[in-house]
Amino acid sequence: MIQLTDIHKTYKVGARQVEALKGVSLNVEKGQIYGVIGFSGAGKSTLLRTINLLEKPTSGSVVVNGQNLLELKEKELRQARKKIGIIFQHFNLLSSYNVFDNVAEILRMNRVPKDVIKRKVEDLLRLVGLADKANAYPSQLSGGQKQRVGIARALATDPEILLCDEATSALDPQTTESILELLLDINRKFNLTIVLITHEMQVIKKICDQVAIMENGVIIEQGTVLDIFSNPQQQTTRNFIKTIFDDEVPGEILAKIKPSGPVSKILRVAFRGDAALDPVLGTLSARFPVSTNLLYGSITSIKGTALGILLLHISGEERAIEDGIAFLRESVYRVDIVEREEGTHSWTALLK
Repeated sequence: MIQLTDIHKTYKVGARQVEALKGVSLNVEKGQIYGVIGFSGAGKSTLLRTINLLEKPTSGSVVVNGQNLLELKEKELRQARKKIGIIFQHFNLLSSYNVFDNVAEILRMNRVPKDVIKRKVEDLLRLVGLADKANAYPSQLSGGQKQRVGIARALATDPEILLCDEATSALDPQTTESILELLLDINRKFNLTIVLITHEMQVIKKICDQVAIMENGVIIEQGTVLDIFSNPQQQTTRNFIKTIFDDEVPGEILAKIKPSGPVSKILRVAFRGDAALDPVLGTLSARFPVSTNLLYGSITSIKGTALGILLLHISGEERAIEDGIAFLRESVYRVDIVEREEGTHSWTALLK
């Protein structure tokens, strides 16, 4: 659906060349909700805007629906852009137009018949929950209502792709939740492909299927949201995940752990909500001659699927521990080993 390959974007700032994107590649499948997260200046807004060529990359290819947009003539590009809607952080509504006209204007520009415009705009306002606000002006709307108008306007041309440029960052948490629910509903009803950028991991875990983490103009990690949450590889990714749950056990506690057998390990166990965890841990203790101690436990929801994270200290004979870990890996989502530092009594937080 969307293939960005080796995208570079360089700006000239005075006498300097500034690289905003440094060889970024991204694939988004049809019907996915794909999140791009990063701190300010990471390059995520520039990346998003290359998808519809609001930002033309310095080099690389932008393929949408099998078309390389960089090879299209201006008229062809305008046609392709009609299938790519966009909603903005600050809504970008016309203050002198009421809600109906804000949504209708793009249809008028495309010379759609008046009766079709009326029917389509009314349908869209019902979809976004604003059927009773058609005659209201932006100044009379809340932030959430303004964003709903922006969503209706973005859907007016029947796009196949919806780009969300920090669409919830100007909203309070409760309103953000309602807008995310609306985007989920639209995605499910129309199989609409959504690419969103954000600096909030809460947004990613609520609605995204895939996520890419950006830093300094490159993607440092990407994958399914479940995989990224259960096994983050980069420190920046871990920092984002910590805003949802922090599974790092303080060093002073780790230093006090005393093995009760010749071999001792700390396991990071990730399990999905559909797994029966209690029987698994009970069976582990009953079947294998190992001693276990729970150091940490938390559970969160990833797009409606519960994901639990445990840190488990396990001691015993080496073969028993190996067999116990193999059993766990067959029974839960994933198991990683947190290594003990050689020659010390402390433990590292680096996942193997």
